[in-house]
Amino acid sequence: MRCRSMWFPYKLALVLIFTAVIVGATVLRTPSITSEPGASPDDQAKEDLSRVEYPSLKNIKWHPHFIEPHESLESLFGDDWVLVARFNRIDRRHIYPGMTIKFPDNINDIRTYTPMPRFYQPAARHEKYILVDITEQWLGAYEHGKLVFSAPAATGKETTETPTGLFRITARDLNHTSSLYKTANDEEQYPMDNALRFHIGEDNVSYWLHARDLPGRPASHGCIGLFDEEMQLRVFGTPAKPELLDSQKLYEWAAGENEYEDDPGEAEELEDGPTVEVRGTLPRYLARAPFQNLTPMAASGR
Repeated sequence: MRCRSMWFPYKLALVLIFTAVIVGATVLRTPSITSEPGASPDDQAKEDLSRVEYPSLKNIKWHPHFIEPHESLESLFGDDWVLVARFNRIDRRHIYPGMTIKFPDNINDIRTYTPMPRFYQPAARHEKYILVDITEQWLGAYEHGKLVFSAPAATGKETTETPTGLFRITARDLNHTSSLYKTANDEEQYPMDNALRFHIGEDNVSYWLHARDLPGRPASHGCIGLFDEEMQLRVFGTPAKPELLDSQKLYEWAAGENEYEDDPGEAEELEDGPTVEVRGTLPRYLARAPFQNLTPMAASGR
């Protein structure tokens, strides 16, 4: 009896070891299905840009793409990275591992993409007219109603929305800086290069069109920001070769020296500046990405 009672624990141990080996081999060979990589479900920083809804994208095929540590817009899209940056309303400085962007299924579908109307009747009688669509996070510049160029824009976020209505450019300031806000490192006042003032609120706070970061969603304290990678290089040291310069283009078109003679490089009041129309409401931030049943190949964009 003593021999049998001692054998039982050994036998039980062998059974447990054998079971563990079988289960371990199964797990290693056939891992359980997990969700595709993506931004945090809570996503308090709103880093999943596939969840920002723009009405103009409903007829363009795209899928979410999770940015991995070795990836950048240039590595993913080559010379076409500019198209995808504009499509996502984001600059290169804000593309980082762990976020999710909208990845067009066919790059040719977005070569001429703009959510702005090619002809805008309310602008027809104006020599120059600026239309800002908050819902689309986009700006269009018009001459006698015809769209001459358009660009992504970052308007005011929730609680600090950009005012809507009809306004007029009343001042320019090539080297403007914010009197209220500083850069993220708190070392200097936030730069607002190529600034065009379009509104002064009842609280005496001015609203400007100007150069700023574009993170792919509403982000400002009420002003309207446009791409300017030269400003980013000067202030933040990146990108090394600036290419996105929309704020400079708008400034020259609306209030450059061809329109108002020599620019002093500091704040200057203007007369008869272009009309500015700001319309729409903040884009919806969806509870989840609109595409959920992607294969791993589709999710990675490869």
